Amino acid sequence: MAHVVIIGGGFAGVWSAAGAALARAGTDLRITLIAPSEHLVLRPRLYELKPDLATVPLDPILAPIGVEHLRASVSTIDTDRRVVVADGAAIGYDRLVLAAGSELVRPLGLPGAERLFDIDTLNGALRLTDHLRDREDCCVVVVGAGFVGLEAATELAARCQVLLVDQSSVVGEQLGPGPRGEIEAALDSLGVECRLATTVTEVGDGYAVLSDGARVEADAVVWSGGMRASALTRQISDELDHLGRVPVDHWLRALPEVFVAGDTASTAFDAEHTVMQACQHATPMGKVAGYNAAADLLRMPLREFTPGPYVTCLDLGDAGAVFTRGWDRRVMASGAEGKEVKNRINHHIHPPVDDAGKILAAADRVRIELPFFPRPEDEPAPGV
Repeated sequence: MAHVVIIGGGFAGVWSAAGAALARAGTDLRITLIAPSEHLVLRPRLYELKPDLATVPLDPILAPIGVEHLRASVSTIDTDRRVVVADGAAIGYDRLVLAAGSELVRPLGLPGAERLFDIDTLNGALRLTDHLRDREDCCVVVVGAGFVGLEAATELAARCQVLLVDQSSVVGEQLGPGPRGEIEAALDSLGVECRLATTVTEVGDGYAVLSDGARVEADAVVWSGGMRASALTRQISDELDHLGRVPVDHWLRALPEVFVAGDTASTAFDAEHTVMQACQHATPMGKVAGYNAAADLLRMPLREFTPGPYVTCLDLGDAGAVFTRGWDRRVMASGAEGKEVKNRINHHIHPPVDDAGKILAAADRVRIELPFFPRPEDEPAPGV
């Protein structure tokens, strides 16, 4: 029996499994998803004050569509033998989908780095939540004023005094000037202090030292220093991009028997941009990669990955949120209206469960429609 193996239980991995199941209809193709956790972690929601709610059990997604779940961690991919090694066991594949995600880039040589907190994983977010529980008048330093750092800082501002530190001379440098005014206004309204062109040089017990020599009180230092693709990508290709991602074609194929999706894949969004390491790209990439892995074995036509319009929605805690469209990040909604959009997005990313028809129908919708916010008049409606 032909076998499709999928590595990773995040958005790209889960939707790869659903995509493969969609293509398999009426055949005996075997599909196995390998991931150590029994949950899909809704990583974009780990900044919230109750991160334990940001999970969906995998079994009600995979079982109805006939996908096996092997709870294990992959250490080796042997593309010559078409075998992966997971917790010491060798598993053969006919087609492989690598969707192992990304991980936080941690600081090298930082004194006290073992004291750092993060919201990169569910365990990391729970550790921070437990650490701050029942603390009054606590002080938190958030390192990194990018997307993750801004959401962490503005959410924590509801219960802590927050200092936001970033090496850049502006807040949200990677987000560009489009939403910067709204972000700065939100930080001011929440009382978040910013120290720009600055970093942390030491983390101690109850304090942090900054690169300008200042020693500041800190009950917790939260690190959000960027992301890098899973190290498993190095076993697929020697030509990785600056984020450690595997280059793939329009069908998300990296090697004849290997497809790659989500944060581990680098493919063109358009003539000027590659896809982002974000669930809005990981989800449709997973659907396409999984479908193509199965379709390739079944000698069916493959699907091209055609991303939908690029949007961002940044949660700003009690100050609302800011929703943008396009790579220039034109602000479409902010404040309470932006928060409404953000809440709908956070609901929208939950996959259907316990219903094979709904799961497979969702897997067939490759480009994501955003029904909760009107398109600009010059923007075409997304296709399937």
